[in-house]
Amino acid sequence: MTVDASVRGGRANAGRARYRRILLFAARTFVQIWWFELLLPRIGLAAMSERTRAARMQGIARRFHALAVELGGLMIKVGQFLSARMDVLPPEITAELAGLQDEVPAVPFAEIRALAEHELGMPLDRAYSWVDEQPLAAASLGQAHRAMLTPADAADTGFVDVVIKIQRPGIDEIIDVDLAALRRVGGWLKRVRFVAERADAPALVEEFARTSLEEVDYQHEAANAGRFAENFAGDARVAAPAVAWERSTRRVLTLEDVTAIKVNDVDALRAAGIDPAEVADAFAGVMLDQLFTHNFFHADPHPGNVFVTPLHDPDGPEWRFTFIDFGMMGEVPAEARAGLRSLVIAIASRDGAALVRAVKEIGVLLPSADTAELERAVTALFSRFGGMGFAQLRDVDPREFEDFAVEFGDMIRSLPVQLPEGLLMLFRAVSITSGLCSGIDPEFNIWEPVEPYATQLLREEGGNVVKDFAQQALATAGVALRLPGRIDAVISRIEQGNLTFDTSRIERRLSRLERLVRCGVSAVLFAGLLIGGALLLPVAVPLAIVMMSVSVLPLLHAVFSGWGPRGR
Repeated sequence: MTVDASVRGGRANAGRARYRRILLFAARTFVQIWWFELLLPRIGLAAMSERTRAARMQGIARRFHALAVELGGLMIKVGQFLSARMDVLPPEITAELAGLQDEVPAVPFAEIRALAEHELGMPLDRAYSWVDEQPLAAASLGQAHRAMLTPADAADTGFVDVVIKIQRPGIDEIIDVDLAALRRVGGWLKRVRFVAERADAPALVEEFARTSLEEVDYQHEAANAGRFAENFAGDARVAAPAVAWERSTRRVLTLEDVTAIKVNDVDALRAAGIDPAEVADAFAGVMLDQLFTHNFFHADPHPGNVFVTPLHDPDGPEWRFTFIDFGMMGEVPAEARAGLRSLVIAIASRDGAALVRAVKEIGVLLPSADTAELERAVTALFSRFGGMGFAQLRDVDPREFEDFAVEFGDMIRSLPVQLPEGLLMLFRAVSITSGLCSGIDPEFNIWEPVEPYATQLLREEGGNVVKDFAQQALATAGVALRLPGRIDAVISRIEQGNLTFDTSRIERRLSRLERLVRCGVSAVLFAGLLIGGALLLPVAVPLAIVMMSVSVLPLLHAVFSGWGPRGR
């Protein structure tokens, strides 16, 4: 047997063992939940189930945490996703998984060198002037090393210092095994009625598979970095590293070294003369821009992927955000964009009823859900805590928070919640952003960056309302303008028939109906132009004045078109 065949055989055996371990953990967990949550309550032992639930959930989370750290691969990504699902998972699980980091032991540099040289088709000392053998970071899918480009490549790219991302050897096989196991678990979950009512588990696994395969394709990441940089080309607040395309492949990615101050390094920010509070507010605003302006957002904006770069341009900003690691990017699904806009507006205006409607529109709640209690609780939440910053929230009596948490947790878990496809990364990005901003600035108030953004959205919504209103008015006017011809046709057919009767009264009444319709159309046009002008007045004064002035014409027509001889 050759060495390569022996290696392949060893990897196959390791893959089978890994597959069995993942399925065994899932099966054991399902049996435990079935026993305590379904069987015991049916035989009168519900109190025992309730009493031991917190400890059991925490034990499950700890075992998964240990399994994910040991196995690496996609298991760490799964744990990070589960840690953000506070809406459907008990807090004992989410809290335990919250600290799960994508940090694993580094691969020996000899193995990394072999893979990189195979991908680049040349020795590393020809591809780069210098490569640091000590990894800058080691993650479950790959690891990064600092390096310097050759003088020729530096002249072409415009930079010298780079970071090389290199895939972990054998990661493709590990991902295949993990996805096969997750697909099997998704099939099991599909048969669990409670889960099936809330999410299509196999579809979620497939979406997770798609994003994972994209993340491990470094050419896809390079394209994402280019698109992100293009979106913010005119925004001095945001930057992304340039790509050295000649030294990049599917499994090796060479990027400009943009290392600077970590976004959550408060001490370093202050030492550089940068106010952490400004950083927190600006970061929230930049993430909102990605979501609503560009519809293309960084789905993993944790502190290791965002730097604050001090600038020395007297005519520009004092600093900017520099994002890295574009393997996990997201786009807001078209069917959810309107609902998300409505959600931001509802949060900014502290409107509980509007928030519940927006959540339904996004698709998180099924249309059949009875949301009266949820609306009442959200309204009470806005009334009590709306407008408070995180520092103020810390001063609230913990027992009051606990009461709200228990009420909301029980209510959400009792509602027919479903997890829409396409929003996994959005939920992750929002969760990370919220935690990051509050960590940078304890006084951070989420309302401050949301309110101006919601005002902008309201203006845009107002313009859309005017447009829709005008389209409807024009459609009504079209019907009215076609009405006389249709009336003449009907009268002609009646006159040509066998029945003989006096149509003069019909003609008079139809004439009156025609005048009423025209008056109604004029009134609609008057109202549309007047309201549209009023809505546009704060943002487009000349257009608003023209619309309000022109509205006088349909008003005069509506008032005076009824004058003249009237039939009886």
